[in-house]
Amino acid sequence: MELTLLGTGAPSGLPRPDCPCAVCAASRGALARAATALLVDGALLLDLTPGAAMAAARSGHSLAGVRQVLLTHPHNGPAVDLPAGLPAAGRVPDGRELTLISGHRVRAVPMDHPGTGYEVTSLEGERLLYLPPGGAPAGLAEGLAAYDTVVADVVGRPDAIVRLRAAGAIGSTTDVIAVHIDHDVPAGPELARRLAAAGARAVPDGTTLYVGEHHAVPDVPRRTLVTGGARSGKSLEAERRLETFPDVLYVATGGRRDGDPEWASRVALHRDRRPGAWRTVETCDLVPLLAHDGPPLLIDCLSLWLTDAMDRVDAWDDAKWAADGERELHARVAELVAAVRETSRTVVAVTNEVGSGVVPATPSGRRFRDELGRLNAAFAAECEHVLLVVAGQVLVLRG
Repeated sequence: MELTLLGTGAPSGLPRPDCPCAVCAASRGALARAATALLVDGALLLDLTPGAAMAAARSGHSLAGVRQVLLTHPHNGPAVDLPAGLPAAGRVPDGRELTLISGHRVRAVPMDHPGTGYEVTSLEGERLLYLPPGGAPAGLAEGLAAYDTVVADVVGRPDAIVRLRAAGAIGSTTDVIAVHIDHDVPAGPELARRLAAAGARAVPDGTTLYVGEHHAVPDVPRRTLVTGGARSGKSLEAERRLETFPDVLYVATGGRRDGDPEWASRVALHRDRRPGAWRTVETCDLVPLLAHDGPPLLIDCLSLWLTDAMDRVDAWDDAKWAADGERELHARVAELVAAVRETSRTVVAVTNEVGSGVVPATPSGRRFRDELGRLNAAFAAECEHVLLVVAGQVLVLRG
């Protein structure tokens, strides 16, 4: 099944008309995207957008053979001229199936948002799923067969990918293509990095793909360390790494602080931001979690783990530190690092960068700074992917 993406942008296109934002300002030339529309085997057009005929011509195709035009979402704004010779655009009722003269079978997939998704099956059995902007499938049953290709609003609705993965509709070989791309994420390397974390990719307007043909699915890094300063956005970035996965165990190493309302407010903010399906465990006992198979782990954060580890060996006391505290702490760190090296789980860990500014005034403060630097370096050495977050911007240090 031949699939040509005549456009890959949001309904208003990218850049948005008259939008002054930085992303729209940079989305020019090769980075510009027309509203998303798909041409399937030259016979089926999914979504009718302005300039569809010219977009097809630029990609080396024609709309002359189109026998069916289907809409996935309400098309607001000025009426779109119907190119000469095209059939009137329509919509298939949810759950109904349409068989085209070309032999394609099209089934309407119910959405949780105004619009309709379409499952397209070719005569040879290749299967494509196309979802509208802002939409996620509703009422999916588990145990579905994996699609060959999924074309969806990955950036705007990562939970749609979660639902499809949980149901089995996205498997290890499914090619996930991001469309309806808007100005939420800077174009270029940042967009590619965000999508790769979801096992997805973006392609330029006019790209032709072959559904069912083998394509290397972006590898999701198995071990990632996200570091940065206070309020840099590192925890949010770590959460983004796993937002398209259906079952995540969030490991909070901060523990409880009874009688501290400010800390309780911080914890509540983090919890409210996370997907509702994620489970949370409050513990600093990381080695057993890393040693056993299970869903992805998000560990937030290593600096609080180190605080607990130093508490346990009484590292704040100079005499205890000199006697055996340093040796005991290094043994705990070595055990954790070894567990990270040997784990089979997907792990995203958050840590803090300290020591770049004022030198702590106390020996214990300097001790913590030094030990956290050593822990970060040792943990990063075991990770395929290391990110530094500065002022909300992500710098890839490894991977």
